[in-house]
Amino acid sequence: QVQLVESGGGSVQAGGFLTLSCTTSGIDISGYLMAWFRRAPGKEREGVAVLSKNGHISYRDSVKGRFTIAKDNAKNTLTLQMSDLKPEDTAMYYCALSTFPAMLTANHDSTETMMDYWGKGTEVTVSS
Repeated sequence: QVQLVESGGGSVQAGGFLTLSCTTSGIDISGYLMAWFRRAPGKEREGVAVLSKNGHISYRDSVKGRFTIAKDNAKNTLTLQMSDLKPEDTAMYYCALSTFPAMLTANHDSTETMMDYWGKGTEVTVSS
């Protein structure tokens, strides 16, 4: 049974930083695309960062230069380092895994539909 469990969320002030982690079990993540999504209050879920199977990385335009996605295959863990946080980054953040073999982009609306497994999310609140 594949399980994804996010952690690391919290409340920070604008300009602060957080590192989110997604611990996985039941699958070897080294061979799969993984991604972070978020859903802000009252908004649709959107892609934040995608790490494709071939190592290609895609970021949502609004987080480029501030967020870094990385995968530790030995620990079966995906991380998202977030710096210079802004109030508009406030959201529930979700980790996801896809068996899709090609690259996906974070900005595309259909990326979410390509995910096969999801975590339950971790909440991030950024105050001004």
